[in-house]
Amino acid sequence: MGDTLEFNEIYQEVKGSWNDGRLRFSKQNVVYKSSKTGKVDSIPASELNLAQWRRVCLGHGIKLGTSSGHVYKYDGFRDTDFEKISEFFKTNYKLELAEKDMCVKGWNWGTAKFSGPLLSFDVNDNTAFEVPLSNVSQCATGKNEVTLEFHQNDDTEVSLMEVRFYVPPSQSDERQDPVEAFAQSVLSKADVIQATGDAVCIFKELQCLTPRGRYDIRIYPTFLHLHGKTFDYKIPYTTVLRLFLLPHKDQRQMFFVISLDPPIKQGQTRYHFLILLFSKEEDISLTLNMSEEDVERRFEGKLSKNMSGSLYEMVSRVMKALVNRKITVPGNFQGHSGAQCITCSYKASSGLLYPLERGFIYVHKPPVHLRFEEISCVNFARGTTTTRSFDFEIETKQGNQYTFSSIEREEYGKLFDFVNAKKLNIKNRGFKEKKGMKGNIDEYSDSDEDQHDAYLERMKAEGKIREEGNDSDESDAESDESFNPGEEDDDIAEEYDSNASASDSSEDGDDSEDDSAKKKKAKKPKPVKEKKERKPRKEKKKKQKDTGGPKRPMSAYMLWLNSSRERIKSENPGISITEISKKAGEMWRQLGKDEKEEWDTKAGEAKRDYDKAKKEYKESGGGSASVSKKESKKSGGKKDEKKRKSAGADKDKERSGNDSFKSREFIETSESSSDSDHKSKSKRKKESDDDEEEEAMTTPASSEEESD
Repeated sequence: MGDTLEFNEIYQEVKGSWNDGRLRFSKQNVVYKSSKTGKVDSIPASELNLAQWRRVCLGHGIKLGTSSGHVYKYDGFRDTDFEKISEFFKTNYKLELAEKDMCVKGWNWGTAKFSGPLLSFDVNDNTAFEVPLSNVSQCATGKNEVTLEFHQNDDTEVSLMEVRFYVPPSQSDERQDPVEAFAQSVLSKADVIQATGDAVCIFKELQCLTPRGRYDIRIYPTFLHLHGKTFDYKIPYTTVLRLFLLPHKDQRQMFFVISLDPPIKQGQTRYHFLILLFSKEEDISLTLNMSEEDVERRFEGKLSKNMSGSLYEMVSRVMKALVNRKITVPGNFQGHSGAQCITCSYKASSGLLYPLERGFIYVHKPPVHLRFEEISCVNFARGTTTTRSFDFEIETKQGNQYTFSSIEREEYGKLFDFVNAKKLNIKNRGFKEKKGMKGNIDEYSDSDEDQHDAYLERMKAEGKIREEGNDSDESDAESDESFNPGEEDDDIAEEYDSNASASDSSEDGDDSEDDSAKKKKAKKPKPVKEKKERKPRKEKKKKQKDTGGPKRPMSAYMLWLNSSRERIKSENPGISITEISKKAGEMWRQLGKDEKEEWDTKAGEAKRDYDKAKKEYKESGGGSASVSKKESKKSGGKKDEKKRKSAGADKDKERSGNDSFKSREFIETSESSSDSDHKSKSKRKKESDDDEEEEAMTTPASSEEESD
């Protein structure tokens, strides 16, 4: 058998909830570490005086007792573990692991025994259940009964609120009331906070960030009392998990963070962290409300009766001595600006992220503390809004994800080196292994960010893959467009040579290059034609030439929208213009047929009024000057276009070196130039007439007048 025994998934009951962890038996001590809080219980082997093996709900459990009166219970063992644990205890602890049966009869009449911090209810000398007296928050007495109330745990689905014990009157000893004796035995070990006696010291008007406000902090021997204008909090020192002293980025302030489990409550709000903010320039002279002998005996030189210094130093020093826990400060991490923290945002609130030696802590809203041992992996993600920042994502083993965003890009090298030095699993490393490249963790150990940037290399590699994918897509698209057997084969035979097969097989000949250039130039007039035709249409969209005419009537939908716009705004405060349009469209589609007919009638009336006004306007001679100007511009444009076409045809004749061969495209262009000009004239005239119809929104009768 080895020097140690280790067991995973061992459970410890804490105020009604089961917290898993790891248990290790060694020759020197018994150590249990909670997976949830990271709290470590260490029991020296020399103090063990009780060891029991019991059948419990989660398999089998061990109950350990110490000479100082403490009791520890751990569950989750298998039946086969009994032999090796029993042998280990005999060999190293000189202690026998006794098997103890529990009473499962379900009787509610028995004997109450107080053994250390436990109240044991026995039936026929077998324990039915045990109540840890440290979980008792209040004890009340009646005529013949005692009521125990318990501290509540937010992590439990079902909580035990109270237990009542009926205590029969005693006939043997009439001088002592058995109910009062029972209650005193409970209160002697119960966790009932009573502000009796004087405070060790008082700190006035300290600024507290969570819970927010200014509080007077009164330090008592067993608990901490926060007294504010609205709320009071009493925090037992047993609920304090950790203490942090963190410098602010401005180097003028200090954060003092107290981690609590269970948290303090304010209604439905739970505060797992108490955060105090101090100024470095604020000093204080402190005198403890104790004699020098008591201070020396209790604190063993950690504190003195009279002390002076910075306020944050005095508070942290007193808390460290009373809670008896170490104060965690930032390690050797140093950011780009020289500070020991990184400015970032978490859940839309800006704060500071401190990389510690054994975890990360974020202050202040909401505070987050993540230990390295509960982190599954981290990820450096690209910023969502700008490339000047990046996101730092942390995923825990429980599946929770924390994203710290808007971190300056200059902090990336320092943070990456820190994470790499702590040997945390980085998600970004998996890219090269997936692509079959050689990736070794050792190569990330260099801190020279100018020569090696893992995140930048990964982004470049992903960009190359996307570019290759886009290039392949574009090449496929080009090949699909160019492959048209019905048209392109004829063009190739006409353009290149009478011998089409020879031109197809020759890939690098000079003739093919010249012919391809001719082909491109021959196709140029087509887009030019479209552009030339569109120019006058763009100019005609300007309605400056005919401002005296009547305005076009509104459609039924627009009439309804104008009447309903204010109602939509009042029903949806803060809605944008685009959202109003979307909302109005949905409401219009939901209108009934009868309601739409009303607006169609109004639109029809507006249309008839417009037609009548337009007819009168035309009869009075309105708009004739603008029409004549438009026609003159059209004729000028046609002449210029004709000149350009004839010049392009002459150039094609000069460039065709072979008089005996003329391409079909050239022949059609030269022979049918007059026909095409005539057709293009009629086509443009028709389009211009259509444009004017769209511009004026006239009736068919008025458009005939205009064309005449």
